[in-house]
Amino acid sequence: MSQSVDRALTLLGSLGDGPVTLDQAATSIGVHKSTALRLLRTLEEHGFVHRQSDRRYRLGGRVLSLAHRALEEIDVRQIAAPYLAALHRRCGLTVQLAVLQDGEVLYLDELAGRGPGNDTARPTRIGRRAPATGTAIGRVLLAGLPGEDDHDLPVDLAAVRRQGWAAESAEHREAVACVAAPVAGSAGRPVAACAISAPTDRVPPVELVRLLPELLCTAEAISLAYGGSPTPRWCENRCGAKPAVRASRT
Repeated sequence: MSQSVDRALTLLGSLGDGPVTLDQAATSIGVHKSTALRLLRTLEEHGFVHRQSDRRYRLGGRVLSLAHRALEEIDVRQIAAPYLAALHRRCGLTVQLAVLQDGEVLYLDELAGRGPGNDTARPTRIGRRAPATGTAIGRVLLAGLPGEDDHDLPVDLAAVRRQGWAAESAEHREAVACVAAPVAGSAGRPVAACAISAPTDRVPPVELVRLLPELLCTAEAISLAYGGSPTPRWCENRCGAKPAVRASRT
């Protein structure tokens, strides 16, 4: 039974990369096609897998439903939502929220950029993972890990910690520029990070960095609403959030 569960979960993981044929499904878990078909049919009965008209299999609606419920339970996402929406209205570019989980970036929320030439055609990153070292948002989170002194960090992460933000001109091997800033928790360490990103052919990286004050304002406002301890620099000039209104968290 445990072997069947392991195979089913491995199969679901492989479907996260896109639809597969029965042959591809069997190969991904190293079994005969008949075994893979039994697993797929069981998963389909429970809504975890959907069989398309071209006979390929993709993730079913039950997976998306559970993922959405899990994301809703991460309260930093709920707290950050109105601040991300306000930032999105001000800059018109893609804004994101992510956390560090198992050494990778996990995207909790994203609002796609508006206007022609923006990245609205790109699939949403919500629920997706990315290498922490390959993204600005990941480096912000890595730089804030507890138990690390500045001199113990790699040079680039130590610089990120000192300046309080990170920039990337080729985000995760894509032609996407990004600036990211941490959302501080009660101990002053990042519990999440928010970012502004845009295709480099529409917004040059240097132009994106000019939006840094808006991003830092948003990160600080989320931190205050979360009950965190940010370093106040921008909010009183932009969104009006002040340390005095910070809520306490247990």
